[in-house]
Amino acid sequence: MLSPIYSIILAVLAAAAAGLVGSFALMKKTVLAGDVMSHVAIPGLGLALIWNINPLIGGAATLLLGAIIIWRLEEKTSLSSEAAIGVIFASSVALGALLINSKEELIDALFGGFGGLSTNEFIFGVAASLFVIIVLWILRNKLIINLFSSDLAASANINTSGLNLWFIILFALTILSGLRFLGALLAGALIIVPAAAARQLTHSLGWFIGMSTLLSVVSVILGFIISNTYGLELGPTVVVVAAGIFVLSLLKKKE
Repeated sequence: MLSPIYSIILAVLAAAAAGLVGSFALMKKTVLAGDVMSHVAIPGLGLALIWNINPLIGGAATLLLGAIIIWRLEEKTSLSSEAAIGVIFASSVALGALLINSKEELIDALFGGFGGLSTNEFIFGVAASLFVIIVLWILRNKLIINLFSSDLAASANINTSGLNLWFIILFALTILSGLRFLGALLAGALIIVPAAAARQLTHSLGWFIGMSTLLSVVSVILGFIISNTYGLELGPTVVVVAAGIFVLSLLKKKE
């Protein structure tokens, strides 16, 4: 198992990816999907525990499968993103509860855990986080155009269907990167809360995206410090810190 410094590095990169994804999700008005979609990992975690394999492998499988199913539901039906994700969410939670019998394993799945960080997990987590950050940076202009006007995106020859699929996959990878530290219950919170706080503090698009990323990273770093100092669980501590930052952001007067 790797030393704690590697866990910190991975968590910071995962937080940067979450803050970046969260800013775009908030603009797309699908930010709450982060909380819902993180639960899609639960059946995969349960199957992995039953088959005695790395839980993150199971979580990855169901997250990516869920992302594709959600995209197809949007494409083939009149369901909105929220409705499609809601259908998958309800099914996932019920199936996960049936598969995970141990209370201790259920707590790990919901709030993070699964023992120490291995070399392979570190490499995968870093690669996934960097992939999300790089691809979002490459697609940022197309995403922004599509956010403001789908007609404008179509006139600019932007494949909106493919763009939506990319975003859902990046969303799933971001949640996967945070599963070890935050668990299925809280992974989506790192996408939602810093983005909401950044929206309160900034008024320009560039500053909003940067601030969302920064606040997510700060939440994780402060969460690590506080949890290690007082012997608290990391996942809930990080989310409480992020929530505290959001409350402080409400003190800023609207201009």
